[in-house]
Amino acid sequence: MSVYDWGTFGFHIPEIMVPREGTDYSKWAVVACDQYTSEPEYWDDVEKIVGDAPSTLRLMLPEIYLEKEGEAEKIAAIRKTMDQYMADGTLQKLPKGCMLVKRTAEGRTRIGLVIATDLECYDFNKGSNSLTRATEGTVVERIPPRLRIREGAPIEMPHILILIDDPEKSVIEPLVNAPQKQIYDTDLMKDGGHITGSFIEEKDLDGMKEALSALYDKAVEKYGDGKVIFQAMGDGNHSLATAKTNWENLKKTLSPEERENHPARYALCEIENIHDDGIVFEPIHRVLFAKDGKTGFDIVNETIELLKEQNGNAYMAEEGAAAPEGAFAIPCLCGGKRCTVIVEGPTSKLEVGCLQNALDVIVKERKDADIDYIHGTKALETLSDKDGNCGFFLPAMDKSLLFPAVAADGALPRKTFSMGEANEKRYYIESRFIG
Repeated sequence: MSVYDWGTFGFHIPEIMVPREGTDYSKWAVVACDQYTSEPEYWDDVEKIVGDAPSTLRLMLPEIYLEKEGEAEKIAAIRKTMDQYMADGTLQKLPKGCMLVKRTAEGRTRIGLVIATDLECYDFNKGSNSLTRATEGTVVERIPPRLRIREGAPIEMPHILILIDDPEKSVIEPLVNAPQKQIYDTDLMKDGGHITGSFIEEKDLDGMKEALSALYDKAVEKYGDGKVIFQAMGDGNHSLATAKTNWENLKKTLSPEERENHPARYALCEIENIHDDGIVFEPIHRVLFAKDGKTGFDIVNETIELLKEQNGNAYMAEEGAAAPEGAFAIPCLCGGKRCTVIVEGPTSKLEVGCLQNALDVIVKERKDADIDYIHGTKALETLSDKDGNCGFFLPAMDKSLLFPAVAADGALPRKTFSMGEANEKRYYIESRFIG
């Protein structure tokens, strides 16, 4: 068997930065910026918890504040804090290597490896056969506001989770026995569970490289040379798309030699094995906020009419109604009242595809409502109960279908699945210098 270099798999061994010894990791670690985007009270609580302590809260912009008044000032403050943390030693660089992470939340434990992915091996455009593959449609309109934060920033922090398809658990799982040094062991704020991180130097990753080489050969055999899907986005697709866009813009200013090893060519991420027992695919629900005097019931009726036009038929049924054979049943909540939307003769393979096609017309074309993507039924119920709002519940996807589905049909409908609920998302801990 040939043993390939890291670039063959689209990986790069980074120089990770972590906070100095003695830092309170329970205040340092903060959940991904794209969570709780309709719940300002969550972020108010985080502010109170962190106080004046060193924290990744000062290095990122929660997306609830994107394109709102004061955004430019917040971004300027983030850049200033990045420079300050590097200058005063709050952030310290480790040798080249990776962080083995063990995370327990909601009674489930999973392991992952913080590594860097090569942006030259990633293309989020529709129809791409890149080694690293987007698993959902990328909304290019979501990139510019995120790019304002990354462009010119000296460091990055990952909430990107990338999946590998390793049914024999040969790549990440054996690393628990590799030489390592524990760096952190902490509870995570706001019901985030518990996490430990242990550093493994590059010289102790040879066994992983051999396992990746064998896995890569199997992928070539399965998908064909030039069509291999080896890294599949599990979470943070738009963050990786932003990093890619930033790199494409930056490399135009670089010489060929500079492009080979520039730090912005890579993006820090956590890779996990889709076959890890601790990984559960949760559904992502939809909540709509009616505009221009419309009610939540207006939006529900409008959705049904569009579903009727776009599919064989659609109608409202009572709560808990079962779908006829070949049809979809989508539970709906509006103003405390529940019903089921039945879609017959669906034109999409998944419920989420049918529903999203209709909602895109309401939100993007007609601008009759705003939309948010919600993790967890409790949050959806709370928001859907409010005047002018309505919510749609969606089922979970079978995770074993992800790699073959993306290989065969390309990216899935936007926001098809989530790796856990909001409090199970990645918390920022590690960072990396990008220039």
